[in-house]
Amino acid sequence: MAPMGMTGQPLMSDFDPGLGMMTGIAPMNPMMPGLGVSQDMPVVKEIIHCKSCTLFPSNPNLPPPATRQRPPGCKTVFVGGLPENATEQLIVEVFEQCGEIIAIRKSKKNFCHIRFAEEYTVDKALFLSGYRIRLGSSTDKKDTGRLHVDFAQARDDFYEWECRQRMLAREERHRRRIEEDLMRPPSPPPIVHYSEHECGQLGEMIKDDSKFPEVIRILLTWVERGEVNRRNANNFYSMIQSANSHIRRLMNEKAAHEKEMEEAKEKFMNALSGILVQFEQIVSVFHASAKQKAWDHFSKAQRKNLDMWRKQAEEIRNIHNEELMGIRREEEMEMSDDDMEDPPENRDADETGLAAQAEALKEENDSLRCQLDAYRNEVELLKQEQGKAQPPRTEEEDATRQQQLRFLQQALQGMQQQLLNTREELKKQEAELEKTREEKVQLEIQLQSVKEKVDQPSLLPKQPIQETTDTDDRGSDESADQGNQDSTVLEVASASQEKENQPEKGPSSPVKSEREALLVGIISTFLHVHPFGASIEYICSYLQRLDTKISTTEVETLLGRLPNTFRQEISGVGASLEKRWKFCGFQGIKMT
Repeated sequence: MAPMGMTGQPLMSDFDPGLGMMTGIAPMNPMMPGLGVSQDMPVVKEIIHCKSCTLFPSNPNLPPPATRQRPPGCKTVFVGGLPENATEQLIVEVFEQCGEIIAIRKSKKNFCHIRFAEEYTVDKALFLSGYRIRLGSSTDKKDTGRLHVDFAQARDDFYEWECRQRMLAREERHRRRIEEDLMRPPSPPPIVHYSEHECGQLGEMIKDDSKFPEVIRILLTWVERGEVNRRNANNFYSMIQSANSHIRRLMNEKAAHEKEMEEAKEKFMNALSGILVQFEQIVSVFHASAKQKAWDHFSKAQRKNLDMWRKQAEEIRNIHNEELMGIRREEEMEMSDDDMEDPPENRDADETGLAAQAEALKEENDSLRCQLDAYRNEVELLKQEQGKAQPPRTEEEDATRQQQLRFLQQALQGMQQQLLNTREELKKQEAELEKTREEKVQLEIQLQSVKEKVDQPSLLPKQPIQETTDTDDRGSDESADQGNQDSTVLEVASASQEKENQPEKGPSSPVKSEREALLVGIISTFLHVHPFGASIEYICSYLQRLDTKISTTEVETLLGRLPNTFRQEISGVGASLEKRWKFCGFQGIKMT
């Protein structure tokens, strides 16, 4: 139908009923069922024709009509500006296009309240706000009006909204309860009550290894409940005896798991050692490529990448090396703890052996103190060298010196710990020596008393010989016993004199001078930070930085005199044969 003017004449003579207001654009009617009104998309309002009235849109340039805040669950609208002659049938005819109407409350003052069945129909009803309504073709003032549609607050709507919210809350609580039930761990199965039949079955099931955990729990519950009495005590005793028989099986399983753990640990150590060897080879490749005869052939970008890769490889190598050394230290500490927990086997050692051990520990203590002082002096020298005015060094040299200082500090800490352990062992040996001396004093007192008893018969006058045979036999027995006692006393006395006259010999030290002691300390520190060993030329090149008079023969002779501290290993075949010296002082101190 073509749009009509106020006088009833068509506004557009060439209006096509199949098109909208503009040719080629289909009209969009928000009153169509299922089509909601969007606030963001501008909607062109059209003339709406009904059976008994016509609705004309307002000026599109005017601002939209104001509305109040929407109440929760609103299904009721307020409609004002109705014509005075408007009836309830007219209101139904206009607003039934928006949706199903439940109730209409009309007032005599040209307004009404309409309650819809659904909430979304309220938005369609608000679309009619601002429309001018005209009944038929009449121009009478009582037959015209301007509609104003707004939200209305109704108690029925709010009550329904609250009921719906409570229902949603109940559903949410039910859903959460179901989720909690699913996440809750299952309850343990109920324990059966004691009976003769159940006791017999339990006695057979307790012998099965697979059912033992469940059966032992039932047995524990029965005992705690007080099911044991004089009549069934034998049954419970047999079940407890069967439970005790599983201890050996459990110990065997534990030993098997410990063995598997040790094998896995050993496998891990071997794999880690192999990885470290490969890291060393990679770092060696980088160092070889950094030499001038190969370095000059690379471009600037390639040199930069090689330098960056070398630093990364060295950092990773150092991290893995520290990890391996930490694992080895933990194993050594565990082994030392086990050795300390073992009771000493030779508690009754003689005084000479204890004194010799005490002297050896004192000498070792002195040598360790000298080594510690040498390390401290070396650290001070390095610090002084760093403090002097020197040409600017590269970051690589600074990192190398920092790493050397860190290794020296770790070596100092290790030597300090070793010194403390040696002092503790020395105190223990001194305590044992004091105990042995007290025992010696007691033995001398006993020996003196025995000597006095032996000398007393010689001072007494000789007794006349009795003529009876009984007294002769008794006298002969006593003289024999006395002779045996005298011989025993003489042997003890001679043995003690030999021990007293025997000189105490201490172990000869392979380190003959303070200079050699300093060299041993420096070489120990150097090889301690090189766990894979170093050649004699490498060691001498390091020592000749400190003293140019040191020769390779002197160093090799000194290392050969200390087999428990340094060990030489030969690797390679033919032309690649290489001799490396390694520090083995931590293992050698356990062997000595």
